[in-house]
Amino acid sequence: MKKLLVAFIVIALLLQGCSWIESWGDDEPNAPAPLVEFETSLKVKKVWSVNVGDGMGKQGLSMAPRYSSGTIVTADYKGKLVSVDADTGQKNWELKTEQPFSGGPGLDDRQIYMGTIDGRVIAYDRDSGTELWNAQVSSEVLTPPASADGIVVVRCIDGRVFGLDEINGRRIWIYDHSVPLLTLRGNADLLVRAGVVFVGYDDGSVVSLKLEDGSLVWNQTVVSPEGRTELQRLADVGTQMVIVASDLIVSSYKKRVVSLAADSGRLLWFKEISSATGVQVDRTNLAISEANGDLWMLDRRNGSTLWKIDLLTNRDLTRPAFYGNYVVVGDKEGYMHWIDTGIGSFVARQRAGKKGFVAAPLTVGTTLYVLTHGGELIAYRAGAAL
Repeated sequence: MKKLLVAFIVIALLLQGCSWIESWGDDEPNAPAPLVEFETSLKVKKVWSVNVGDGMGKQGLSMAPRYSSGTIVTADYKGKLVSVDADTGQKNWELKTEQPFSGGPGLDDRQIYMGTIDGRVIAYDRDSGTELWNAQVSSEVLTPPASADGIVVVRCIDGRVFGLDEINGRRIWIYDHSVPLLTLRGNADLLVRAGVVFVGYDDGSVVSLKLEDGSLVWNQTVVSPEGRTELQRLADVGTQMVIVASDLIVSSYKKRVVSLAADSGRLLWFKEISSATGVQVDRTNLAISEANGDLWMLDRRNGSTLWKIDLLTNRDLTRPAFYGNYVVVGDKEGYMHWIDTGIGSFVARQRAGKKGFVAAPLTVGTTLYVLTHGGELIAYRAGAAL
């Protein structure tokens, strides 16, 4: 943890220095692009809003809200865990645990799983919030634990992956993978499908593990962490990976989006786009927010470009979300940009607050949910859903 803290301090100083140098002769070199004017053609309405805590603090956390069976579960950095009725916005229950949450929530049919800064995984009952078990792992947990077939899979920042018994938290297996000293804050979410666990790493690789015992199926390098400096070698896999049919689609911060054969890791196609937030897919459409603020729509079958918007530079976009015939993306000033999926034109803009968003918007049926850094969980509907 001390080495990681030093790394974060070093990168912060380097980035501040670069920003200062670049600012010579320029008042605001990294200022967000001004909002473009357009004619609104989609009506968007706030359905409800509820405060669910104090957000993520200043630790670079990103605990996205999770939906399952009519319920949304949220967590904040102070240890508050909240269950909300997705239709009404009413709280089912609220728990002040005082645990140093850092990753989660992960959900299954019966339990909620949270990871902590001090390397613990805690299971709670979904209906009541009662703590069921508390298990120690090797280091801080920044991703939501994933549960399937009686096993809870946990990724730690030191690269280790644990398989725990969902009943009591007992360790079943462990997989070890080395990670670079200097990485972005955050890890790729775990993806579990058909008895296989896919793990994206900070060195630009993706591994496939057997869920039952953690044994390695394949290991594929998405992009090599090459460069003269530690900053140039940053190659973290993006937050969200997606499986469609037999294809695994992955992004990396080091200008690479790829499609891999999920059974073997074989490369199908790649595109030079930098994204730490990951990818979103709807049928054949693949939406990506690039690190510089560009928004891309690709054909997920071959990576060809359908359209690109370059009018949101330096707005620190969330990962896009699909909503019907639209794609929605949030920015650091709290604006939600609604865009026509077919042609890439702006159709609406809504401001949820001034502090930006914890994570990407979440679409469930005809409702879109966002969680702001101010701790507000907000539900929206648009168009025909009104």
